[in-house]
Amino acid sequence: MKDSLELENQICFPIYALAKEIISQYRPHLDLLDITYPQYLVLMVLWKEKEQTVGQLGEKVFLDSGTLTPLLKRMEQKGMIMRIRGTEDERVVKLSLTEKGKALKERAKDIPQKLMESMQVSEAELLELKAVVTKILNKQK
Repeated sequence: MKDSLELENQICFPIYALAKEIISQYRPHLDLLDITYPQYLVLMVLWKEKEQTVGQLGEKVFLDSGTLTPLLKRMEQKGMIMRIRGTEDERVVKLSLTEKGKALKERAKDIPQKLMESMQVSEAELLELKAVVTKILNKQK
């Protein structure tokens, strides 16, 4: 029987290392847009959804409001998003893209393809990996 406390027998370690590697692969592409990986996640949600509350966004990107708030403030300072307090409930902050934020979508459109090429994996392999990871994540909800 394998020793479950040896690093090479851990299931989570290669996933952790892979996550770090993927984010490092993103870095040169995101640096050209002057954004971080978490900011990229926010932009992807807003490119699709147009408007979100901080709570809705947090659920989608798996970040709590304590992590999101400073990130969103920096994005607002860079002119990518607008944060607007709800009129019915001031605790609710609605997020939407500025023209600058919308324009970044065109500049970012090639990033997924470039990433796949730099990692030397096929789309089918990535979809298989995504399916397994998504299955595990969905069990945690």
